Amino acid sequence: MMTLPTRIEGYAIVSEDGMLANAEGVMPETLKFDADQRYFADGLDKVDAVIHGRHSHEQQPHSPRRHRITVTGGVEKITPDPNNAKGILWNPAANTFGEAWGALGLGNATSGVVGATSVFGMFLDRYDAFHLTRAPGVRLPGGRAVFPDVPRLTPEQVMTRHGLAPGARETLDAAKNLTVVVWRRCQ
Repeated sequence: MMTLPTRIEGYAIVSEDGMLANAEGVMPETLKFDADQRYFADGLDKVDAVIHGRHSHEQQPHSPRRHRITVTGGVEKITPDPNNAKGILWNPAANTFGEAWGALGLGNATSGVVGATSVFGMFLDRYDAFHLTRAPGVRLPGGRAVFPDVPRLTPEQVMTRHGLAPGARETLDAAKNLTVVVWRRCQ
């Protein structure tokens, strides 16, 4: 019997135009806030495994402790990550998510998705929650969007279309007007 995570939560900070990186695929300093980094680290400390693209990573103090699935087209089948004893490399064109999750050997556990665009998009119909932080005053024209269909749609419109509803806006840093909204699966 194939197991899946008991919860899947996404975490992203985006610019006003819905970008999580600039046109070169780099998260600029203008998207980095201490309060958001703490929120992000605290959230990931509550999950059992992290899912991300080959260029995405969380770079948090506890990162080496986490199991992880790195999504990449560079492997033909699920493969142990040669750079991480707790990680696997997964090509969604070759294996299902259930097979990848099963390869981690965690059973009933939780996961956090941390990017990139295609990876965030892959789980839109599976998120139990998505933590979306907005960086005020930051625009990244031509950047890397948080979800497919952005900027044609806002990240909020994309999540609504996939059955997520916003919770209350929480202030992370009042002086910088930095807020986060947790979007949850509609029941």
